[in-house]
Amino acid sequence: MDLFEYQARDLFAKHDVPVLAGEVIDTPEAAREVTERLGGRAVVKAQVKTGGRGKAGGVKLAADPAEAVEKAGAILGMDIKGHTVQKVMLAETADIAEEYYVSFLLDRTNRTFLAMASVEGGVEIEEVAATKPEALAKIPVDAIEGVTDAKAREIAEAAKFPAELVDQVAEVLKKLWDVFVREDALLVEVNPLVLARSSDGAGEGKVIALDGKVSLDANAEFRQPDHAALEDKAAADPLEAAAKAKDLNYVKLDGQVGIIGNGAGLVMSTLDVVAYAGEAHANVKPANFLDIGGGASAEVMANGLEIILGDPAVKSVFVNVFGGITACDAVANGIVQALELLKSKGEDVNKPLVVRLDGNNAELGRKILTDADHPLVQQVDTMDGAADRAAELAAK
Repeated sequence: MDLFEYQARDLFAKHDVPVLAGEVIDTPEAAREVTERLGGRAVVKAQVKTGGRGKAGGVKLAADPAEAVEKAGAILGMDIKGHTVQKVMLAETADIAEEYYVSFLLDRTNRTFLAMASVEGGVEIEEVAATKPEALAKIPVDAIEGVTDAKAREIAEAAKFPAELVDQVAEVLKKLWDVFVREDALLVEVNPLVLARSSDGAGEGKVIALDGKVSLDANAEFRQPDHAALEDKAAADPLEAAAKAKDLNYVKLDGQVGIIGNGAGLVMSTLDVVAYAGEAHANVKPANFLDIGGGASAEVMANGLEIILGDPAVKSVFVNVFGGITACDAVANGIVQALELLKSKGEDVNKPLVVRLDGNNAELGRKILTDADHPLVQQVDTMDGAADRAAELAAK
């Protein structure tokens, strides 16, 4: 789950990462009072989950409360790379001397955590990595050891931070690591991390996290109950939200053939087979990913079908099951129950189901479907044949 900037800022503050004061609003007029609380000046920042806000005009400086209202009104409703701005954050201003970059992320390739840091922040880090790779330090972080004082200094020194700032940067790095670990994050990024001059111009200034990007691990939701409040429910796909409420592993795709399988590997293979078969049938494609799991019950099967049949884009459904822990008779019963459930709700079920059952209790599962004799259910013995038939039906 990706967070908005204001949510990342709040998490940073929770773990004592130095940040500037800020508040989020969704109406222009609310900017007046907030700006007054921030000292009469504010930076108005579009809250969208994409980069390039500044270049798109989504970040503006307001010199007084009236101008903040004007700027907020101009930014709210903007389209930034396909994202409509529904909220803006008003943040305290700072006298910025330097801009840096730091982050922690999961390095899947090397099966470790990785710290990245650069004294060339404020721009897209991909640009720095491509044009000046030597300016981006990459330091592996051991999961057990974490970011100790020594590791934090190692990261800061590898990134060539000025010697007089190494201690400050190291402290920020340790606190960002706390965010990364305690919040079960996959990415914690600050760009820019800035050196803000003191108001009197004396001293070295203060290192502050000016902008944050955080991605949380959805697999850790069971131990992070507070994260539910961070979800952007307004932007969530209603089908995905309904599937999540039923604890289904479902992802909406842009196709016409609904897919149900047991096991992520089988479902992924099914997506490929349907996409290939669809090339001969008006180029139809898979409409979703839905894995009912290795030990799914008839109830889970019924829930899955209810979600998929509720998708107006779906023209046919391919149920592809290899019976193991999930016996094929349970799957067949789930199909029959799902169709009865939808009928009892008064829903018009008119989308054909192509079913391929193999493995544990396959013969019994096929007999259950044959005896039910539902006009929408067709059985095909092979995976390729079933995929072709589902694609053909969707094209019709």
